[in-house]
Amino acid sequence: MKPSTTSAQTLAAALCSELWYAQCEPEFQAALLTLGRLWVLSDGERLFHRGAVEGALCCVTAGALRVGGLQDSGQETLLAFIEPYQWLGEISLIDGQPRSHDVVADGDTTVLLVPRDELLDWLEQHPAHWRSVARLASSKLRLMFSALEDIAQLPLDLRLAKRLWLVAQGYGGRTGAPRRLIRLPQEQLALMLGVSRQTINKALHGLEQRGWLHLRYGTIELLDLEALRAVSEGWDGSDLAGGSSR
Repeated sequence: MKPSTTSAQTLAAALCSELWYAQCEPEFQAALLTLGRLWVLSDGERLFHRGAVEGALCCVTAGALRVGGLQDSGQETLLAFIEPYQWLGEISLIDGQPRSHDVVADGDTTVLLVPRDELLDWLEQHPAHWRSVARLASSKLRLMFSALEDIAQLPLDLRLAKRLWLVAQGYGGRTGAPRRLIRLPQEQLALMLGVSRQTINKALHGLEQRGWLHLRYGTIELLDLEALRAVSEGWDGSDLAGGSSR
């Protein structure tokens, strides 16, 4: 991991493309930029590992991060694929406990790191801004509850459609239009949804046949954003023929 340099003005404008940062008070936005440092990771390099005690608040500014871990059985898990300009690390900032997952660079990746101790000192002097940190944690908690409900209630094809919409929306954090091109390999989608690659491939082809997306090499092109949005908002797809199994 090595330091990087970017214009503060350019970085501030880019960070405002993400809803949480854009809604923070200007004073807190400025503090995150002032305290933060940009670091470059090479493909496969860990940002931090499960059990690490450091607690920086982090934001991806280029590339991507995989959040997950390797279980005792040797099976890999993938909880999230974090892209610009999404934030992570707020839980350890709040409770001071070790990191709960491994976070690894997917390709060359640049991350803004805001050191925990320095940020805590600043928040002690400006306690009103803890509300912004709480909003970030609460948004992640809502996503987690929604994902658990989806596992219990939705067939795989609709869970997949909803996950693709969430990724296109930056997990609800994008201030602009949803992305139509998603760089997310099928192996990683399968890990995120807890199924085999063959199963996820079948589900993707099913959505492609419906005209919702088009599969390209290494990317997924989203064609029917309205259908994906409707699934995300609660449409159960009951009027569609067929469908994948859980």
